[in-house]
Amino acid sequence: MTVEPARPAAPLSAPAPASAPAPRGTAVPAAGPPGGRAAWLAWSVGVSVYVLAVIHRTSLGVAGLDAADRFGIGASALSTFSILQVLVYAAMQIPVGLLVDRFGPRRVLLLGVLLLSTGQLAFAFSSTFAPALASRAVLGCGDAMTFISVLRIAARWFPAAKNPFVAQLTGLAGMGGNLITTVVLAQALHSEGWTPTFAAIALLGVAVFALVALFLRESPVPAAPVRPVEHRERPGLRRQVLDCWREPGTRLGLWVHFTTQFPGNAFGLLWGLPYLVEAQGMSRAGAGGLLTLLVLSNMTFGFLFGRLLSATARARMPIVLTAITATALGWALVLAWPGGHPPTWLLVGIILVMGSNGPASLVGLDYARSRNPAERLGTASGIVNMGGFIGTMITLFGIGVLLDALTPEGAGSYSADAFRWAFCWQYVPLAVGTLMILRLRRKVDA
Repeated sequence: MTVEPARPAAPLSAPAPASAPAPRGTAVPAAGPPGGRAAWLAWSVGVSVYVLAVIHRTSLGVAGLDAADRFGIGASALSTFSILQVLVYAAMQIPVGLLVDRFGPRRVLLLGVLLLSTGQLAFAFSSTFAPALASRAVLGCGDAMTFISVLRIAARWFPAAKNPFVAQLTGLAGMGGNLITTVVLAQALHSEGWTPTFAAIALLGVAVFALVALFLRESPVPAAPVRPVEHRERPGLRRQVLDCWREPGTRLGLWVHFTTQFPGNAFGLLWGLPYLVEAQGMSRAGAGGLLTLLVLSNMTFGFLFGRLLSATARARMPIVLTAITATALGWALVLAWPGGHPPTWLLVGIILVMGSNGPASLVGLDYARSRNPAERLGTASGIVNMGGFIGTMITLFGIGVLLDALTPEGAGSYSADAFRWAFCWQYVPLAVGTLMILRLRRKVDA
């Protein structure tokens, strides 16, 4: 996806340059991360929290129509649920990165599970709009603490060359959580009802909390003697963030994440099911099947991109630009189809293409990891990880506002034509993000 940097840089996804000092009070192992079975075990425990977070995050994607009925709200208010959740997620990325760098991923993951479970339990018992909205904000805060923590665990346990593949596997595992949402949760909502379904999801956090508390090791026990690290004060929080931001690789990573993630995210988190049911006349079962296809496509692309990135860093920018171009062209065909009712094969095609969005966004994290030392990897990852969720928030809000503006007051549902024009909003953040990627790639020699 990129050519190798012209200037010397840390290896792809390296935990740190050799000369980078470790935080005060730690020791540096004589050898690098070991990998092996213990590494996979630590990663598996950590990633279980991320899978749980994705189940919580995407739960509204199959419950959007139910939520509109339960709270008596329209498209703008419905989109506010996901917008606030994503806004909190994005706003928490830098603070969470700093927390991971200072206190370690295990403590942050435990706090994340508590917040996820609390937010979802409150959502299960909410019967009015305001408490439900507040509960999604708490859920977004807990969700924000998971992905960066798992990446930091991977950086401590796996050799540098394996980190791009492990990052893609992390995203792939998260899609397993999305699959549970689209298959199990959608069915449970209609058979068991709102409160029992969301309460059951919240209680899953008890088991995951125990798993992390009892079995997660943040880093390997040094197998060889360690050498002490020369005392050095930590940089201040403001300086740490500024140092990350001044690195062009961090900024490029943010815009890559912004541009590639939001189309599939907005579709899967909220607007996919209403679009397929109300605009395309599909049954809920048929729409759920296509959303499941989106998840499976995402998992397939995650595995493919992981293998490519492990083989060469040159694959980074081609992956990013191909995903952006294919998504833009695919939606152009769908939205331009006469009457606003594209054939099923075209809907399947755009959903398969959007499956590349999430895995392509993880390339942004590779740029940040390869350009930042170990002591600020969490902060750099947090900055990058804001990008896609800011793009998602802008898209969710824009589509919701346009749908309401294009629909006559009192209409029971949104027309295919209203969805078609509202979905054109995607091209605004897509164009801005692509221009920024093309501008910054020159500074990074990408």
